[in-house]
Amino acid sequence: MTESLEAVPVIAIDGPSASGKGTIAERVAAALGFHYLDSGALYRLVALAALRRGIDLDQEVALAELAKQLDVLFGGGQIMLSGHDVTDDIRSEICSVGASRVAVWPDVRLALLTRQRAFCEPPGLVAEGRDMGTVVFPHAVLKVFLTASAEARAERRYKQLKEKGIDANIRTLLQELHERDERDSARSAAPLRKAADAREIDSTVLGIDEVVRQVLEWHRQIVVRVAGSDR
Repeated sequence: MTESLEAVPVIAIDGPSASGKGTIAERVAAALGFHYLDSGALYRLVALAALRRGIDLDQEVALAELAKQLDVLFGGGQIMLSGHDVTDDIRSEICSVGASRVAVWPDVRLALLTRQRAFCEPPGLVAEGRDMGTVVFPHAVLKVFLTASAEARAERRYKQLKEKGIDANIRTLLQELHERDERDSARSAAPLRKAADAREIDSTVLGIDEVVRQVLEWHRQIVVRVAGSDR
């Protein structure tokens, strides 16, 4: 597995909730013509499927089995679960919180590991999440840790929800972000942390274009360095 993963360039972008990983990763992937993996969507899908089937989010064994059997299809900007479009459903705050609870279970993470690595196909992959550079793709050619202040992240989430017509309270969102950060960082299985060889970007006061340009420039430098070493 390691050899095949190394043969396909991977850019891993990790960071806390609402740090802008998804938007940045999508734009970088589009600029390079790479595939894109939103690993968080898989955990949101497990949470959504569990909630719809009445499975308690504290039941690790049942959740892991559900993760193994998940009937999911990504394509055309849509996410299908058991034949139904759930693209918007998994972006709800219920699924966001549920995903964080589901992600603490080692058996669930193991069940989704192979599914995540299957996205690694030529010409390359941009993967975003919380353990892309530390666990899923430890041999990524470029690892980025994207962060921002909790206040900035809460404001971004608030704007996203309001744009979708979803009522939200920024104080509640800030509290939920703090709680999720604590869960993600304290869990025993693949906790949120910056990989030792990751490059960090604090996007609190940076625009999307600025962050994308920085990631692309880092990738360009790596490509040039590798090409030079092969001569």
